[in-house]
Amino acid sequence: MADIAADAERNSERGSGYAMRGLQAKVIDGIGRQIVGGTYSTGELLPKEAELTIEYGVSRTSVREGMRVLAAKGLVDIRQKIGTRVRPTEAWNVFDSDILRWHTEVGRGDVIMRNLVEVRQILEPAAARLAAGRASMDDLRRMDDALQSMNRHPGDREEYAHADVDFHLAVYAASHNVLLRQFGSVVADFMYASFNVQQAASDEDLRVDAETHAAVYHAIDRGSGEAAAEAMLRVVLDGKSALIKALGGSRDAGAR
Repeated sequence: MADIAADAERNSERGSGYAMRGLQAKVIDGIGRQIVGGTYSTGELLPKEAELTIEYGVSRTSVREGMRVLAAKGLVDIRQKIGTRVRPTEAWNVFDSDILRWHTEVGRGDVIMRNLVEVRQILEPAAARLAAGRASMDDLRRMDDALQSMNRHPGDREEYAHADVDFHLAVYAASHNVLLRQFGSVVADFMYASFNVQQAASDEDLRVDAETHAAVYHAIDRGSGEAAAEAMLRVVLDGKSALIKALGGSRDAGAR
């Protein structure tokens, strides 16, 4: 993958700020997945420390460290002499890379995909508009590299999806807005999953899709902010329509 994708992967790994290592990872991953999956509901107290040491085969220290990480992710609230209680979903750090992954693993990835495309509909046209006035030659090269890869792989949906993500990350980077770039990096894996879903359900020739992305690139290259924003909005809306179709078409239950 292009350099921008490697950069995104590193940033995505840092998305939570807490790498899961060693025995505490068993606690973090196990309980985090259960909370996201609804095994433990909002306000519920988690099992006591002694019970968790037995369940996960780890020391009390590992359990405590794991709980601190889950608290930092916004999933739990730790109170001395009371216990560890599950926090409401609005308190979760939903851009945390582990929490995004757990949503997919427990079968709730479609909810995040629906919400993500709404956020992209707001942010990506703005990122393209900024990129039109700020993109460097290196930024343009990254976009062009991604486009060339898309054009080389219209029949390979996996490779095409990787190139598609590369292109969008390159646009975020070309905005030279650190918050926009970080947003793209954090949600890169979910964009890839979303693109795979929408492309698998679409009968559109991916060469046509590549042309809509090329319109974004050419507008940015010309320095035309409004044209870049309009072209990017078309790209996102086309993907949104395909995603809605892939996920069942309904706008109910959290759809856009």
